[in-house]
Amino acid sequence: MTFRDREDAGRKLAAILGHHRGKPDTIVVALPRGGVVLGRIVADELGVPLDLVVPRKIAAPENDEYAIGAITETGEAVWNPGEMPRVNKAYLAGEIKKEIDEAARRLKLYRKGMPPRDLKGKTVIVVDDGIATGFTMLAAVRTIKKERPKKIVVAVPVAPADADAALQSEADEIVILFTPPSFGAIGAFYETFPQVDDQAVASLMKQ
Repeated sequence: MTFRDREDAGRKLAAILGHHRGKPDTIVVALPRGGVVLGRIVADELGVPLDLVVPRKIAAPENDEYAIGAITETGEAVWNPGEMPRVNKAYLAGEIKKEIDEAARRLKLYRKGMPPRDLKGKTVIVVDDGIATGFTMLAAVRTIKKERPKKIVVAVPVAPADADAALQSEADEIVILFTPPSFGAIGAFYETFPQVDDQAVASLMKQ
């Protein structure tokens, strides 16, 4: 299965999540940047608000695309234990500081003019354009759990077959449209997968 673009994936996710439509205690929370494109569509289709959380990937020193872990907005880390022994502690400290600062920048820009995020007692549908290693989604879920929601639903178009096992202890429900037998980059499952910039995210949040 492939998706035409993020909009197509968002509509397909919204169709599966239709039983949440119009419920006053439900909110969609997206992961920037690409996840906000889907999140906007899912929120609008379900008639519920859209907000976001900003976990940040920690990349391997030799490969910006390979995640060795992720952090929450406040710096709580989720690590790949197999990678940690070989990674320099000074490198990790520098990356964590850099990514905490970047998360704060994005929150300020993307949520400009919005009231404080309020997830307490709500059903939170967490949306991204896909899961690769799962560390970033796990960091997002842990951020949300601290805000005491009633229920956490993770919803993505594509993820590895073992993704739900990694998240089952953290989320109440997991919706994955496609789990391919082999998994590379998330973009491989989209016909069109352009970069999403800050301006696009800020515009989608204002809608």
